[in-house]
Amino acid sequence: MSAKPHTTVTENTPAFLSEAMITPTGFREYDARWRFPQEINLVGLQEVGLSLGTMLREWDKARIVVGCDYRSYSLEVKQALVLGLMSAGVEVIDIGVALSPLVYFSQFDLDIPACAMVTASHNPNGWTGVKIGADRPLTFGPDEMGRLKEMTLGGMGQSAPGGSYRRETGAMDRYLDDLVGDMRLSKPLRVVCATGNGTAGLVAPAMLERLGAEVIPLYVKPDYTFPNYNPNPEAMEMLHSMRDKVIETGADFALGFDGDGDRCGVVDDEGEEIFADKVGVMLARSWVEDHPGATLVADVKSTGLFVSDPVLQAAGMKTDYWKTGHSHMKRRVHELGALAGFEKSGHYFLAGDLGRGYDCGMVVAREICRMVDRAGSKMSDLRKALPPVWTTPTMSPHCADTEKYAVIDRIVAHFEKFAAEGGTLAGKRIEKVITINGARMQLQGGGWALVRASSNTPNLVVVCESPESDADMRAIFADVDGYLDTVSEVGEYDQKI
Repeated sequence: MSAKPHTTVTENTPAFLSEAMITPTGFREYDARWRFPQEINLVGLQEVGLSLGTMLREWDKARIVVGCDYRSYSLEVKQALVLGLMSAGVEVIDIGVALSPLVYFSQFDLDIPACAMVTASHNPNGWTGVKIGADRPLTFGPDEMGRLKEMTLGGMGQSAPGGSYRRETGAMDRYLDDLVGDMRLSKPLRVVCATGNGTAGLVAPAMLERLGAEVIPLYVKPDYTFPNYNPNPEAMEMLHSMRDKVIETGADFALGFDGDGDRCGVVDDEGEEIFADKVGVMLARSWVEDHPGATLVADVKSTGLFVSDPVLQAAGMKTDYWKTGHSHMKRRVHELGALAGFEKSGHYFLAGDLGRGYDCGMVVAREICRMVDRAGSKMSDLRKALPPVWTTPTMSPHCADTEKYAVIDRIVAHFEKFAAEGGTLAGKRIEKVITINGARMQLQGGGWALVRASSNTPNLVVVCESPESDADMRAIFADVDGYLDTVSEVGEYDQKI
């Protein structure tokens, strides 16, 4: 049994090189995220590996595939984690620099029960973390992450013999072969491929070229200093860069990928940024002929079009709104046998004959290309064919990790009471409050507003939508924001409409 980690160790001390330092808030709902090395040191990461390995042994799943994103410090983070796993008696198969979906794919490709991907995902440099799975295609959720936290902070990891390590080559080539197969576009779509100098630059351009697209590269060379902007296709900075490149080149559309390649953002031929939930409705429309009556899953941040769109209604498509978070969504898609799941943040979970159920930016990029190719229409025409709705970007006011869940409990209670008393937002009566993940206020006429706690960062999440007008959307947000101004723990937004 190992020593209990603590947070009192500081940098540039002998203890920092020999004792585990782990900030408890880094263990989140469905993965782990820390600022490195301020919140976790290499000895602490070794302890995380030891505890994870102990759990895998208990489950008789002591074989794991590992990879890491392209950041200056990810290799040392991965090596520390691997050392802990091996100390616990686990067989480690290392595929090197990878995308998160490449690690998930390798579980299937190499027939390995568990995976660990060292990545900060879309977070800026200075962050690190681990996405973990032991029941493919699923990844750890609150129960497993809670157990990992308990074991690590309690010093409950146990050493065992039998640990080993080997490097696996060729994983990326096999992933590309699996993504594309013999699929080819009927015409060479001109596609802006944006990766923000992140890890996806190693895969996305090659995948699109294999499909037969003419690739217009935009910051695709991996550069872990991120000299242009952070690779996050939900952020306006990256979306605006994609828009500008489409307008400059006359491209058919742009696809943008986050730092570990499990998310995809879209800009159409008119330079219009299309959020992932709307893209999800467009894709679902393209699948109705082959998959009538299919079940879809959408996260609570997603558009109401999944239930109100007449094309999906006519095809008998059914949508289940569920908790935001890649692990929550993967699990729900799996439980319901759904065809696909969609998160507004850009995670897509394609299952059945479309994918294996895990989130993969490359798989959905392929399907977007296929959708436009088969339709014979411009991406903007497909967007305009949707019933009009006006939706805010995902906005994130600051709220400390140690306070945000208690704050959300109060916010939920407020809006439930407010709705029961006949309360309104933008003059629209609150018909019900969905509390599966924060508070989603469903309004008379089809509009809605969501306030929830971010699972990854010290923030809340706010999204509003109106089927009426941009002015009505702004009025809904103004009323929600007016209430949040009275909550002392809620700080400044990262962006506003």
